[in-house]
Amino acid sequence: MTSRVTLISPATSRSLREARFDDGSPLDTRGVARAEAAAGTLPAADRVVVSPTVRCRETASSLGLAALDQAELGALDMGHWRGRTLEEVSTWEPEAVSRWLSAPAVAPPGGESVLALCERVTIWLDAASEVVGRTLAVVEPEIVRAVVVTVLKAPSAAFWRLDVPPLTATHISGRSGRWNLRLGQALGTQQAGAED
Repeated sequence: MTSRVTLISPATSRSLREARFDDGSPLDTRGVARAEAAAGTLPAADRVVVSPTVRCRETASSLGLAALDQAELGALDMGHWRGRTLEEVSTWEPEAVSRWLSAPAVAPPGGESVLALCERVTIWLDAASEVVGRTLAVVEPEIVRAVVVTVLKAPSAAFWRLDVPPLTATHISGRSGRWNLRLGQALGTQQAGAED
């Protein structure tokens, strides 16, 4: 049994443009327009899920997808840093930021660590490997990063070395927990091999 998962990163929002830890802001006009232009270019899916964040829900809607919230795919909880830029929190709490960026098991104050996020995503991937057919998931960039780290069995520190542009598709396919990976195809381009 082969399972296929296509992860779609959200369109742009004010938070993303300003490099803020997500603050729940909606998609910007350009993000909506780009997502609407990409509607209809995605592979057919047996199930469609979404991170329960404003920008992921709005991206799914703009893509014309009726998606179900998947709590396990929620954004990395940034705790007290939510809505702030890295520059702002580095000024206020430089030691905490340094620890967070250098140790995957360290969480932002009141938040979730990268290691905990990767563990949460691993549980979701194990369940996804039991689903026959294709799952389409509109998810936050950090979920895509955690999936890549998990699929490649890379060290958690690799999380910070992965860039996930807006409105790109990352495809994984596999069986029995063994995944193959295809990264970063821009939506609206030919989905070559998407059905493989």
